[in-house]
Amino acid sequence: MKILLVMDPGILVPPKGYGGIERIVEMMAKEYVKLGHEVHLFVTEGSYVAGCTMHPFGKEGFPPKRSDANTAILVAWRFLWKHRNDFDLIHNFGRLAYLLPVLRHPVRKIMSYQREISSRNIRLINSLKGRNMMFTACSGNLLSRLRAKGAWEVVYNAIEKSKYQLTQNLPADAPLIFLGRIERVKGCHIAIEVAKATGNKLVIAGNVSTLPEEKAYYEKEILPLIDGEQIIYLGVLNDEQKNEWLGKSKAMLFPIEWDEPFGIVMIEAMACGTPVIGISRGSVMEVVEEGITGFKVHDVEGMTEAVKKIPSINREFCRKAAIERFDASVIAARYLQINHPSRKKIVIVTTGQPAANPRVVKEYETLVECGYNVK
Repeated sequence: MKILLVMDPGILVPPKGYGGIERIVEMMAKEYVKLGHEVHLFVTEGSYVAGCTMHPFGKEGFPPKRSDANTAILVAWRFLWKHRNDFDLIHNFGRLAYLLPVLRHPVRKIMSYQREISSRNIRLINSLKGRNMMFTACSGNLLSRLRAKGAWEVVYNAIEKSKYQLTQNLPADAPLIFLGRIERVKGCHIAIEVAKATGNKLVIAGNVSTLPEEKAYYEKEILPLIDGEQIIYLGVLNDEQKNEWLGKSKAMLFPIEWDEPFGIVMIEAMACGTPVIGISRGSVMEVVEEGITGFKVHDVEGMTEAVKKIPSINREFCRKAAIERFDASVIAARYLQINHPSRKKIVIVTTGQPAANPRVVKEYETLVECGYNVK
């Protein structure tokens, strides 16, 4: 099969430093190649993924100017129309508008969302009655906020298991870790409060937001508490450093104050055997398996109590569970299943709330893993 992956211009694939969607695009491209497909990427000039054909698209620089973003749409339209008969699947991680020229073309299309979804845009695109169009959201929580119909599936974000190693037998004084951009909604201040309440060290890793209000948050509420002994700031970590520090931390704190669509750092920690203690918002309810890969809590007090339960987590089982659900090979196979012409459809009929019936939920999950389109 000949596959085209599309991404907004501005950030290289793979990104030089931190990158969310760009990393997912790279992982899916590599996995599609491993599966024997011919893979093309329509991405930022200067990008490179081994085994793939690159089609340069815009220049590096983020965020782009509005004029550049508008120009990108025109460039994408010309490219997709010119090559409308060249691909079996177009997998778009960029703007929905890119797909307009081929919307009614029979080529199979996947539009994947890792960020908030515009219900208005989806209703508009549905009114145009496209063909072979499938949408995906990176979590059920993200999809639950959509107020529009369409052919939707939940496909989680991914990790490359080879980049993360299991670390076991940590010393009693192993630290907790907070990994993420340092801004209020990420909850770094809560992580510090929990560390102090439990007498644990806390290592903080991530970039400080450049927004004025977030810089003020860091300078007034976080920086004064960093003492270099109990509360330690590491700065931005590369992949190797991330693997090292996640591995030697007893747990990762994920004290978000917003409905984050999918926190990739959670599954990165789990892949090192490091459990996640997360506030039950956004995708945390779906990603964290209680007592296996971490604990789901509702507030600071719950997070503080959960720290005491960390020794009950088997780090080997934690990594195993994360790899089984989120490894790039698993997610790539899921993407290729969701709109395949031969995919069978199943409807499960139940009464009341399916989530209250563990058997129904288990059967649903098993059928989905086997490639069925289950409603």
